Amino acid sequence: MNRRVNRLRVMFALMASIAVCASVAAPYLWAQTLGTAPQLNVAVKGQTGAQPEGAILNFVNWIANVVAPVGAGGAVFAGIVSFLLGRGSGRWLLGAAGLLAISGITRLIEFWILQGVAGVS
Repeated sequence: MNRRVNRLRVMFALMASIAVCASVAAPYLWAQTLGTAPQLNVAVKGQTGAQPEGAILNFVNWIANVVAPVGAGGAVFAGIVSFLLGRGSGRWLLGAAGLLAISGITRLIEFWILQGVAGVS
C-alpha cells in the first residue's frame, strides 16, 4: 500500500510540475518576434528557419514528410516479418496506418493554412 501511495505522490508531483511549466512558458511559446518587440497572436510574414516560428515549421514539416513515412515503412516491414514468423502483425500495420495518418493530417493542415492565406471564398 505504501508503494502505491508513493507512486501516486510522484505522479501528482510530475503532473503539477508539468502544469506549472506549461503555464509559465505559454506566453513565451505564443509570442512572435518582430524586430525588438515581441508580438502576441499576430501572424508575422517572412519568418525564416533561424526564427522560432520558422524552426517550428521546419520541425513539423520534417516530422510529417520524413520521420512518419519512414517509420510507417519500417512498421510495414516489421508487420511482414512478424506475419512470416507466425506472430501478430496487426499492431504493426495499425502503427503504420497511424504514422501515415499523422503525415497526411499535417499535410492537410498545411494545405488549409496555405489556402487560408488568400482568404476564404
